[in-house]
Amino acid sequence: MKIHRLKTRILLAFLAIIFVLGVSIFALGFYVIKEDIYARAKRQVGHYLDSARTVYSSEIERIGSALELVDLNSDLAVLQQKINLDYLHRVDVEQGKTSPSEIVRACLEQGKMIGGTRIAGWEEIARMRPEIQARCRIAIQETPKARPSNLKELDSAMVKEYAVPMLNAEGVVVGAVYGGRVANQDYYLVDRIRSLVFGQEMYDKWPVGTVTVFLDDVRIATNVVDERGQRAIGTRVSHEVYRQVVENGVQWHDRAFVVNHWYMTAYEPIHNIHGTIIGILYVGILEAPFNVMAARALAAFVAVILLTCLSAMMFAVWLADSVSRPLTHLRDATHKLTHGELGHEVESQGTIIELNELAVSFNEMSLKLEERERSLKITNDKLEELNKSYLDLLGFVAHELKGILSSAMMNAYSIRDGFLGMINFKQKRAVDSICRNLDYLAATVKKFLNLSRIERGNLEINRTEFGLWTGVFEPAVQTFAKQISDRGMTMVSQIDPALRVNADQDLLQIVANNLINNAAKYGTDQGKIILTARQDEKYVTVDVYNDGRPITAEQASMLFKKFSRLDVPEKKRVKGTGLGLYITRQIVESHGGTIRVEPKENGNSFIFTIERG
Repeated sequence: MKIHRLKTRILLAFLAIIFVLGVSIFALGFYVIKEDIYARAKRQVGHYLDSARTVYSSEIERIGSALELVDLNSDLAVLQQKINLDYLHRVDVEQGKTSPSEIVRACLEQGKMIGGTRIAGWEEIARMRPEIQARCRIAIQETPKARPSNLKELDSAMVKEYAVPMLNAEGVVVGAVYGGRVANQDYYLVDRIRSLVFGQEMYDKWPVGTVTVFLDDVRIATNVVDERGQRAIGTRVSHEVYRQVVENGVQWHDRAFVVNHWYMTAYEPIHNIHGTIIGILYVGILEAPFNVMAARALAAFVAVILLTCLSAMMFAVWLADSVSRPLTHLRDATHKLTHGELGHEVESQGTIIELNELAVSFNEMSLKLEERERSLKITNDKLEELNKSYLDLLGFVAHELKGILSSAMMNAYSIRDGFLGMINFKQKRAVDSICRNLDYLAATVKKFLNLSRIERGNLEINRTEFGLWTGVFEPAVQTFAKQISDRGMTMVSQIDPALRVNADQDLLQIVANNLINNAAKYGTDQGKIILTARQDEKYVTVDVYNDGRPITAEQASMLFKKFSRLDVPEKKRVKGTGLGLYITRQIVESHGGTIRVEPKENGNSFIFTIERG
């Protein structure tokens, strides 16, 4: 944590509170304003979609009303022009049965007027006037987010159609008259819906409301314009909307980027008279006016928050200055104390009781520190002298014992191995016991010599490059091969012989010896010892695993301490000084590494990591 002056800390605390409150209030206000405005916009666009559907349906009903009012036996060409239809045809019953219009077929079957929306194929379109045919030919534009399609041009048209049955004198249906308007590029329809639903409201030269009729997923009539200012005919609806509206048959309400502006939109399916979805009706409200409305409300809200925060900041500055000023002298006195001016005192007759008590306590502390400093200096001199004597004695005794032990071990091994004459079985057992004790004593002396080097700070690292297996671990395995074999243990090495490190080979040999010796001592009879190693760009990690009792977390914390041995059944039959792992850790850390123990299900892994060098 970064340290600050008291005045700064008080100011920062107040500023943090002001900031958190300000941001929280702003976030709440932003949420409420946005939710209110955009929720209203979503509700509005839903109502607009209802209105657009009503206008669209009324367009179809107007065709039916017109056909109902005219004389269907008169000239159809005159009637078509009179009631403003794109096509008007008369069929008898037989012709109607094969009509491509499901509306005509339903009219003849039911004997009543029927109207709706349907898809007209190109054979029907070809019988219409050339200008109608031209309207039906819509080139499909590449549209981002639309579903994949190879269709380049529409080969059909959406028509709003009504069919009226024709009856003879006996009231029997003898035919039908049907007519309609093609929705493809029928701008009168979408503009009339926009005018009735949204009015003529504009925003920055753009209409606030837009309406579109889709045939399947292609815009065939719209007042949405593209970046060139042209109606976006032939563009396609996004796959997401298509899947929801056409494939799932439900409405879709959300904001969407339509051609070149963001709109609050609503889409719903257009069905034929049998309920099959053949297109989409869309309405959208330009989002920009709502953004401006929200921005103005937020600006007023932010102005109030800023004014409040400014007032609070001014109060915080005044309060911080009032509290920090009386502490200035005490701070200066503390600085003098930290620079060695022990015994320095400060004025303790101020106007604030708590600060006066603090000053008195400081003066008492300053005098006691001066007295303690003198006492500690004397004690430290004595401790340094004692520690030097301890290190000298440790090194001297270890070196003396090493020489004596070498001679004793040579003679003991000579007797045991029969170089000085044959010995009987009982004598050999006694000499074996002597040799084992001498081996243990020699290992102990070696550990004390290493401890002496560590305590003196003489653990110098002489790095050389060598093979990790051939340089240290293979010799260590050979050293303890008999001990491992006597216990029926299996040694498995997975260390790559090609793996090389740059380290102190002699010190790393001590590490390998200690870890393999421990594994041989404390592992399970007939168990396994597994050596593995891996490397990355910077480190080499070695894992020495042995089967045995898993070490607990409490025991693991004691393992690498000096003269520390665990109270476990395996330890009671094994001699040790509690120095091996301590020395191992010092050597690993001197190489810039770490060592740890990881209990496994049936054993323990001693894992050390050193720098590759």
